[in-house]
Amino acid sequence: MKITYDAEADALAIIFRETTVTTQHLAEGIAVDYDGEGRIAGIEVLDVIRRVGGKETLHQVVLEGVGFYETS
Repeated sequence: MKITYDAEADALAIIFRETTVTTQHLAEGIAVDYDGEGRIAGIEVLDVIRRVGGKETLHQVVLEGVGFYETS
């Protein structure tokens, strides 16, 4: 699993497996990626800082996962 944050787009991506995906938009700014067998391959969230309650919370979520934090 890889967790990345793009500060320029304020977007969080949680990738469970690298594969070709089909994306389904669940709500404004929230999408789930499915692999060819219909299993969840990843989750994408826009406007993350507003949704999680601030940069400190986001930093904790990303660093305590098994991913890494990108500041660019």
